[in-house]
Amino acid sequence: MASIILKRTQQKMPLVGFGLWKVTKSTCADTVYNAIKAGYRLLDGAGDYGNEKEAGEGVRRAIADGLVKREDLFITSKLWNTFHAHDHVKQITKMQLGLWGIDYFDLFLIHFPVALRYVDPSHRYPPEWFGDDGKVYLQNTPMSETWGAMEELVDEGLTKNIGLSNCQGSLILDVLRYAKYEPQVLQVELHPYLSQEALVKLCKTFNIAVTAYSSFGPQSYVELGIDKNTPSLLKHNVTSAMASAHGKTEAQVLLRWATQRGIAVIPKSNDLGRLVANLECNTFDLSESELAALSALNINLRLNDPADIDGRLAIFA
Repeated sequence: MASIILKRTQQKMPLVGFGLWKVTKSTCADTVYNAIKAGYRLLDGAGDYGNEKEAGEGVRRAIADGLVKREDLFITSKLWNTFHAHDHVKQITKMQLGLWGIDYFDLFLIHFPVALRYVDPSHRYPPEWFGDDGKVYLQNTPMSETWGAMEELVDEGLTKNIGLSNCQGSLILDVLRYAKYEPQVLQVELHPYLSQEALVKLCKTFNIAVTAYSSFGPQSYVELGIDKNTPSLLKHNVTSAMASAHGKTEAQVLLRWATQRGIAVIPKSNDLGRLVANLECNTFDLSESELAALSALNINLRLNDPADIDGRLAIFA
């Protein structure tokens, strides 16, 4: 399986993983089991997804049935915004490991560079963006404090690798100034409508692996009603023409646009056929002109922007 070798640990991170965002609790264990059975080895979860316990059940069943060993899997999770304070980082990480039923994460990311007021997990979990009254409450925890606590997770063996998500260049450079362990991975929204070429170039300069989420662009946001009425990349004539020329699906073309350039992807599907097809996106190559044509679709369309929740959360301003 194609992979990216992470800088500090030399661990191999699969180039194609299975994303757990919006995988429903009722189907999550079966979906994870089927994904592993189909050949997926990277599972991308998060505390905020609310399905870590169920994902862990799928993993346990796959291990029990002899499909994989724990060390064959690369399990990613993320630290939510309400747990950025030093003492809360380790507390919630151990709780999340308990939900998964595992001893360590392969990768643990800071989900957003946003610190929100602490919510005790016994009160509400996942806590999401809002307080009990529906308002957003910020917390003055600097990234340096949170990153230092993330490094302690590595020292204690709770995660092998640490990284960032939804961060821009200036913040990445700031973390690099004081990091004992540099970020291994940056996970960001990335698709032909939001190609983020300068950010990708910066990460390559510092040998930070990039993982793209929402590889299909607006498709992930239709059911949430926040697709901003943008034409689907899966039905775009540029994508469709390439799919037809190569005898592949539009989804495979969009994924290959990323993976061919060394960018990892984490598509999700509840359909077994599409699940398998997505994993096989590296079985062909796009030409340089085809890659360029997809990149030319960029309109800097950002679909996952906390500023839409509260103007004080304009992290991409």
